[in-house]
Amino acid sequence: RGVPHHLIDYVSPNINYTAADWANDAIEKIREIEARNNIPILVGGTGFYLRSLRQPFFESPKTDPKLRKKLAAIKDKKGAEYLYKILNRVDAKSAVKFFPRDYVRVMRALEVYFQTGKSISELQPNRAAPPEFAARIKIVALNPPRAVLYEKINERAERHFQKGLIEEVKYLRSKGVKDDSNALGAHGYRRVCEYLRGERTSESAIEQTKQDVRNYAKRQMSWFRRENDVEWLEGFGSDIEIQQKLLQKIKM
Repeated sequence: RGVPHHLIDYVSPNINYTAADWANDAIEKIREIEARNNIPILVGGTGFYLRSLRQPFFESPKTDPKLRKKLAAIKDKKGAEYLYKILNRVDAKSAVKFFPRDYVRVMRALEVYFQTGKSISELQPNRAAPPEFAARIKIVALNPPRAVLYEKINERAERHFQKGLIEEVKYLRSKGVKDDSNALGAHGYRRVCEYLRGERTSESAIEQTKQDVRNYAKRQMSWFRRENDVEWLEGFGSDIEIQQKLLQKIKM
């Protein structure tokens, strides 16, 4: 409260907004904030997006809807791990950087390969130079008690459904947002789409959303533990002691 927030609710759900798109917008916004002699604080848990900011992507081809639909059909029929096996055959160097079930990034790596004939690992040396502030970014990660974290995740999923997640998805679909869009592929939204297509019950959608987010939280922890320059704080961001430690780091 009282603190300006940026890059929230500013992109149409009909646009397949990517991590590279976000990084470009974030770089511009960070420069604006620093030009006012303020300190930008990036909040979130998506390590891939943070990496895209510190290590810009190479120029890649636009998404081919037909190819994406074909790969999605393979995933639905044979599972995300099958796509990972394909990627491991054509681009083993990139495959080791992804989790086998991280089908979004695996699928994108396959799209690049089939569209260009080159692997992402071959194209990456052509990436742009990092922004001037990249070396100054300090990463602080939270490590709360796992059981309490999972309980909070379950409670939040329940609240989202109680506060109208199903109605929101119905509205987005009525406005032309496709089930396979990035927007409706987010946690919770994807399971609601399955419910609306008659593929699962509403109760199952809620329980699967809880499981999805718990799995995602676990992957987040694994991702940041692989990073070399992360400082860990034991607790939740709502803890007063954690907030005080964060304020001290911001002032350093």
